[in-house]
Amino acid sequence: MREAEISKEEAIEFAVEEEERIQILRSKATELLLREEYNDSIKTYSQIIFLCQESISPKSTQSRLSNIHRTLCLAFSNRAEARARQSEFSEALRDCEAALSIDKSHFKTLLCKGKILLSLNRYAAALDCFKQANLDPYATENSDLVNGLLKKCKKLESLSRLGAFDISDWVLGGFRGKTPELAEYIGAVEIKKSEISGRGLFATRNVESGTLMVVTRAVAVDRAIMPQDSGENAHLVIWKNFIDKVVETAKNCEYVSNLISFLSAGDEPLEAPDMEVFRPEADVGIGDFSGRVDKERLLSILDVNSVLEDAISAKVLGRNADYQGVGLWILASFINHSCDPNVRRVHVGDYMVVHAARDVKAGEELTLAYFDVLAPREKRREMADNWGFVCGCKRCLFEDGVCFKNEMREMEMAMGKGVVDVGSLVYRLEEGMRRWMVRGRGKGYLRASFWEAYEKVFGSEKVMRKWGRKIPGAEAVVDSVVHVAGSDERIVRVLVEGLRRGGGGVNGVVEMEKMIKLGRGVYGKMMKKQAIGALLQLYGQE
Repeated sequence: MREAEISKEEAIEFAVEEEERIQILRSKATELLLREEYNDSIKTYSQIIFLCQESISPKSTQSRLSNIHRTLCLAFSNRAEARARQSEFSEALRDCEAALSIDKSHFKTLLCKGKILLSLNRYAAALDCFKQANLDPYATENSDLVNGLLKKCKKLESLSRLGAFDISDWVLGGFRGKTPELAEYIGAVEIKKSEISGRGLFATRNVESGTLMVVTRAVAVDRAIMPQDSGENAHLVIWKNFIDKVVETAKNCEYVSNLISFLSAGDEPLEAPDMEVFRPEADVGIGDFSGRVDKERLLSILDVNSVLEDAISAKVLGRNADYQGVGLWILASFINHSCDPNVRRVHVGDYMVVHAARDVKAGEELTLAYFDVLAPREKRREMADNWGFVCGCKRCLFEDGVCFKNEMREMEMAMGKGVVDVGSLVYRLEEGMRRWMVRGRGKGYLRASFWEAYEKVFGSEKVMRKWGRKIPGAEAVVDSVVHVAGSDERIVRVLVEGLRRGGGGVNGVVEMEKMIKLGRGVYGKMMKKQAIGALLQLYGQE
């Protein structure tokens, strides 16, 4: 054979030519990478990898094998970086593993792998990579970079483990400066079969108002400033952009695609997934994913689970408050609706923070208000219909089952027309509840349904002078409404105004403690007591 006839000199000449060709490709690939032409750089690194693998033979000298392995390791590492820049995380991680199988302590690869894991919220695994990289001699030359990554990763890992978030200074500073850095956090919750619909998120222990339950980053979100007169086409553009982002993310990352596959597409019965797969500290390898989602099912999942940031039941903080956004937050998608909700959501950057809006008992299902629940039954029925479901929560069942529905409907219609004396309406409702012998949560339900009227009464000195002695005080009404609907900024403002009008303000210890608990129901425990107190003082000055 010709191969057997190649002389030693010819073999050396062939090896030199091959090496020169690889060097030319390396220079080209590096230039493409620096120019951020990632697709072309990936193709070029793939050529280098192919040539290196073809060059390995049993006759290769140890020196030549060593050179080939060094080139191969660097090519895998650089291709991983190019793929990571395009968010092709699954393929990038495979390239990192290939590089580390050649040199397990390769500095550049460890940094690349660590940054990919960090972007996927795998804080502990990322920290291990950065710690290993820090042992390499190259770490001395890149100490600022490595120490910065170590510091960031340690902070996020701690936040993810302890949930000790604090955005107080940012909020009080008027949301100026950089948005606070949050991390994925899963509190005392589990996924189980729900009596409301499909599967739900449940508390595993008793928690008080403001306790963080879930902090989760969006798989994808699209935002735009939407003027009042924006047409349907503008909303469709946002929706299309959002879908494209989710499809691209699911295609590029098997880990994310696997998590999306746990979500309901609307009609099929699904088992409750193990919470461990959602935890940042979960030990999941790159080959452990089986839940690829086809596009048709993905569109159905998005139709059922996507969330508008700007909603009456949510608080959007910072610059994003000027935008209308739609996104997908996987773990939060398991939270069902109720007109008797016990959690609220706050949006900070791309993160959704879910916290208890009132005290929650162990075993209680967590529920969000998908729409404004401080509204009458018929209005809520219409909004639920727009969402595509019929609400059967305890509050709705109570209001549907009362024997005085006709009187309630008359009052709803009168409030809807906006011409009724709100003081008279509130007095009529309170007298009606006394005659109908409505007690406990029932009072809270009906007061929440007619909150618009109560808010106008307590917000008007003129109306209060006329009706103030004939109806319950703001504090009693607020307590009953919060007990069934959780805290809400509108409720907090009414109580602050009521205390101010009464002359006490929110300076007393008892009053301040009550207000802080309500404030935590709105903002969660990410806001410290002093910061919430300062915000409440601002409410009182408005």
